[in-house]
Amino acid sequence: MSHAPPLGTGAYLDFNGPLSAARADRLATSLAARGPATVLDLGCGWGELLLRVLAAAPGATGVGVETHAADLVRARANAAARGLADRVTFVDGPAADHDGGADLVINIGAYHAFGDLSDGLRALRGLVNPGGRLLFGAEFWEQPPPPERLARMWAGMTVDDCDDLAGLVDRATAAGFRPLRIETATRAEWEEFESGLAADAEEWLLANPGHPEAADLRSKLDNQRDIWLRGHRDLMGFAYLTLG
Repeated sequence: MSHAPPLGTGAYLDFNGPLSAARADRLATSLAARGPATVLDLGCGWGELLLRVLAAAPGATGVGVETHAADLVRARANAAARGLADRVTFVDGPAADHDGGADLVINIGAYHAFGDLSDGLRALRGLVNPGGRLLFGAEFWEQPPPPERLARMWAGMTVDDCDDLAGLVDRATAAGFRPLRIETATRAEWEEFESGLAADAEEWLLANPGHPEAADLRSKLDNQRDIWLRGHRDLMGFAYLTLG
């Protein structure tokens, strides 16, 4: 009898965040057009965006850093399948421990590895080679969450955990960057992400309703969905900032 799948593996997702394939390809093409020789993705997950950048920049080599071993297995397999294994290295370890910069640095939803938002931006500034770029992704408040909605989000979450979009960009400029492009995830991207995040577990539940682990998984999925639909939906945004 198969065990219940763990939540959040992203098995049904291309990206572990609210990012469409169309936006990812456009970002990869734009960033690759500058001809970076080196690309560094800190908190790369299974490296999908990094691989798309390398495919668009044939002369570049890349490094992806991640602490989740299962994601690294998937990343290496995808790199091999696309003929990119000789141009990318995936490192198992904390992003904050990585030495060395790159012409293009990517950090999507992973600034926490360096501390708070400002700490993360300052640390990343030191890793971008002169004339290089940072693609930075982070959450922000579309509007201040009312207390009853905030209480439906993650345990311990406070309104101070996010800036609004203007405040997020201000932090980037305070860290020494200039904003070259400011864009935000659409509702459709959020819906694809949140639905896909639960899809493999929901499919397993339908196939195994009487399994001893079903009740626990059902409770976790219901809580995860509640955080989204009754918590952060239409209140929390996600920004993709191209910074120079």
